[in-house]
Amino acid sequence: MNMTTTKLQDALRSLPTDAKEPIVDLNFVVPCVFEALGFAQGEFYPQYVTGDGSVDYALRKNIDENDNFICTGTQPYLLMELKGRDINIAPDSTGYNSVVKQLKRYLLASNCHSAQWGIITNSIHIQLFRKHGKVVFPVTACLEINPDNVDEVIDSFREKIANPSKALTVAVYNNKGGVGKTTTTVNLASVLHRAGHKKVLVIDLDPNQQDLTNSLDLSLLDGKFYTFLSEKDANLQSCIAKYSINYKNRDVDFFDVIPADKEFAEGDETKFRQYLRIDSLRQKLECIKSDYDYILIDSPPNWRIFSQMAICAADVILIPTKHNNIFSLENAALAIKKFVPEIQRLRGDGGPVPLPVFFNGEKITPFQELEAQKAIDEILRKSKSENPNLRQYFYPKETKVSKNREIFSIPSYANIANAAFARIPAAYRDKTANSYYTELAKEYFLQ
Repeated sequence: MNMTTTKLQDALRSLPTDAKEPIVDLNFVVPCVFEALGFAQGEFYPQYVTGDGSVDYALRKNIDENDNFICTGTQPYLLMELKGRDINIAPDSTGYNSVVKQLKRYLLASNCHSAQWGIITNSIHIQLFRKHGKVVFPVTACLEINPDNVDEVIDSFREKIANPSKALTVAVYNNKGGVGKTTTTVNLASVLHRAGHKKVLVIDLDPNQQDLTNSLDLSLLDGKFYTFLSEKDANLQSCIAKYSINYKNRDVDFFDVIPADKEFAEGDETKFRQYLRIDSLRQKLECIKSDYDYILIDSPPNWRIFSQMAICAADVILIPTKHNNIFSLENAALAIKKFVPEIQRLRGDGGPVPLPVFFNGEKITPFQELEAQKAIDEILRKSKSENPNLRQYFYPKETKVSKNREIFSIPSYANIANAAFARIPAAYRDKTANSYYTELAKEYFLQ
């Protein structure tokens, strides 16, 4: 029997049950965790000033002998926020929610634009987060660690940090139809490409309506995407169309599209569930995530196999709503408190996570805004004792000291709606529409 133990195992065994933060820091994190993650002396900076408070540690590999991170303190790559064992950071605890907010604030602070990863731990639980632009999302569940699994957990963190996925996958979803999911998807793709200079793939996963495919004047697929999802060695490239616009007598490519597949429109749910799993799309997209900056999925307005596949494939969920439609607000809440947690349990890695809702494409007067707030307050009242706490998704700017109830809104604008007739996204054709969706991209995605 192998009696050899590692530094991580010995450190965990030696920690007192109620070890305070300094003990966890000096006996576990600095001498063991940093080394196991691949960081040496001079590559971690304590009490790093983020621009919005000080994080316990910032870390970055030294580039050469003239670039010692502890001396320069520039371009941090990973942030770590520590707690003692006396602070409970088990999932859904008050301490957990607090430290996650704290870490997200640090990752998005002015001195941390280069940071791509974050870790929280108290030596009992640990979790790894990824930052992509302005989006911070978990790439693991909040894991309980012990001497038996600590080496495996930290090794998995090291592997993920060393090989980050390039693309952020975004599902645009609301269980209510008519809230502008397709319009949001194509125009967001447009501005991410133009304003953000990003490479974007758009997927039409609403085979019954096929609105995204039609709005871009693309041909439907004839079984190719179904084959890709259901067969082991099928090629995705045959499914991808280039969306281009004729500019000065030449076609200019803008973003890639996987159009809707006729095979999906002509079959039924029972048939597809025989050949497809809810995680089929997620697994298959892994082969191209290094080719794109963003993958946007236009999801159906239901909770059947294609919407479930879209949510399962996503890192984050973008949820359009209407301020003057109570059903769109209630369905947004339903997605956040029921549907997304269902997929989170299936995946077991903490994802996907919903982004705050936004009002899409309607004029809003002060009176209407007040009425919308009353409707939201009633939704929040009814779900007050449930997890997750919906308040952060409807009023993301509200704090203990500020009752800021601002919800991001894209105003009604005729040229956005009329763009479908031209088969060109409004953000390409119209400066005002472009400015609206550029603000949407900046609000949620572009740092």
